[in-house]
Amino acid sequence: MLERTDAAASETATTATPATTERARFATEPKPATGSFRTVEPRIEVTAPLGERYDEILTPEALEFLAELHDRFAHTRHELLAVRLQTRVDAANGRDPKFLPETERIRNDPSWRVAGAAPGLEDRRVEITGPTDRKMAINALNSGAKVWLADQEDATSPTWQNVIEGQLSLFDFLRGNLEYTSPEGKEYRVTASETPTIVMRPRGWHLTEKHIRFHDRAGRDMHASGSLVDFGLYFFHNAQKLIDAGRGPYFYLPKLESHREAKLWNDIFVYAQDRLGIPQGTVRATVLIETIQAAFQMDEILYELRDHCAGLNAGRWDYIFSIVKTFRSRGRRWVMPDRKAITMTVPFMRAYTELLVATCHKRGAHAIGGMSAFIPNRRDAEVTERALAAVAADKRREAGDGFDGTWVAHPDLIPTARAEFDAVLGDRPNQVDRLRDDVHVTAAQLLDIPSIGGQVTEAGVRDNISIGIRYIESWLRGVGAAAIDNLMEDAATAEISRSQVWQWLNDNTVTAEGTRIDQTSIVRLMAAAVADLPRFEGDRFDDAISVFRSVALEPEFPTFLTVGAYARFL
Repeated sequence: MLERTDAAASETATTATPATTERARFATEPKPATGSFRTVEPRIEVTAPLGERYDEILTPEALEFLAELHDRFAHTRHELLAVRLQTRVDAANGRDPKFLPETERIRNDPSWRVAGAAPGLEDRRVEITGPTDRKMAINALNSGAKVWLADQEDATSPTWQNVIEGQLSLFDFLRGNLEYTSPEGKEYRVTASETPTIVMRPRGWHLTEKHIRFHDRAGRDMHASGSLVDFGLYFFHNAQKLIDAGRGPYFYLPKLESHREAKLWNDIFVYAQDRLGIPQGTVRATVLIETIQAAFQMDEILYELRDHCAGLNAGRWDYIFSIVKTFRSRGRRWVMPDRKAITMTVPFMRAYTELLVATCHKRGAHAIGGMSAFIPNRRDAEVTERALAAVAADKRREAGDGFDGTWVAHPDLIPTARAEFDAVLGDRPNQVDRLRDDVHVTAAQLLDIPSIGGQVTEAGVRDNISIGIRYIESWLRGVGAAAIDNLMEDAATAEISRSQVWQWLNDNTVTAEGTRIDQTSIVRLMAAAVADLPRFEGDRFDDAISVFRSVALEPEFPTFLTVGAYARFL
């Protein structure tokens, strides 16, 4: 079944009604080569209403920088998204991912290394992830973690307000002005004597920013790239401030599927540093290995980013989603059991994480572990005890396997995670010098889905439906990280839930209870899940149900649920 490219799907997004009084004010114009000023079509145009202080982020100079980034790199982005489409078609037709023969020399060359740690990134034993709204930013900065992943991607619903006000949160913190007062009057301020190093995560290549339009030099009109908008605004306003504070402009790069996509980011870093007069090699990037395609190109990704690379991260939830998505129509061998049965200790996940650690340490890069979804509940001691035990076991395994740090999603988990890494690291900032020469992972091991075992149960189907709908509802209200049934759900975990339902439906999977999964059984389970939903004023459950149907029950499989939902609702 032929799919549209992510870029093409994104371009179906409708443009928000512009605030006409602001349109001209925040449109940039190309500089005429010679002669006097002339009126021309603007190159970058903001088409959304502007909130309070948005003009501090969307300055003419910053928008001109965005225009330059799009001039130079938007075309390559579209080409690489088209390559993704062909890769998916190849996988659907039976061609498995593989270690690339044309880059074997890079994998076999022992001499090269990445740039490695930069100031503030030497010790990354516990990193806290979370969105960039003011309250969550302050909580993260006061958390005691070594690093804050300031997330404009999976933990952020990309409403126009979230996108720009998240930039304002970072802008204000770096100028000593970040504070927040809740509607109830509670005041939040950054009080920690030592705050985490900020590593900002922009949106993935597949996402657009529909509230900003770019008019290229060939006269084509398109939505701006979410990646370039997030990176460009943060870098333009804050790179020098970060350097002055003894840190630097550091980034997590999500959803990469190839070393060519890594090279695109490297080219952007080179240009941005030159453009703003920042020394080459100041930027540091940590790449999330969260697609099955990228798992086969870890060395190559590090190589392309070697002058700007700090490490790799095991993005476990998106990685599972990527496998379901890639092999969803390849037959029963590729059908996975209930989501809760896909743990980090099943063979194909062990192969993935061990290969990541070995590859990183061979190249002088940090290997950063993933996020356990368990979270504490301050109102339920039993839930908290189970969460802490699960997180401790997860982080003990990671530290023992050689990871240099890990993620948590809640401040209360930091002491537990830190204790497990302290036990292995002691006073050392990391264990990059621990080479894993014992690891020899094959393609077959990375693709060993049948060895998972487990079953698809009616409870597993019901949980996926309930979690999927409740998360989408939260996302539509602008909340991108949601605590659901004592687990932290974000876009990646919601993608697993809906893609498994799609796969089970299209494979005619039979549950452990003997029920064939078809439209009738799913509609019945959806009705039961919807009946239990906690409705409230202003909820978006009706829209969420519509989105879930479109991404889980329709014959066509959207590559990301967020693309269509963003176009329709945000």
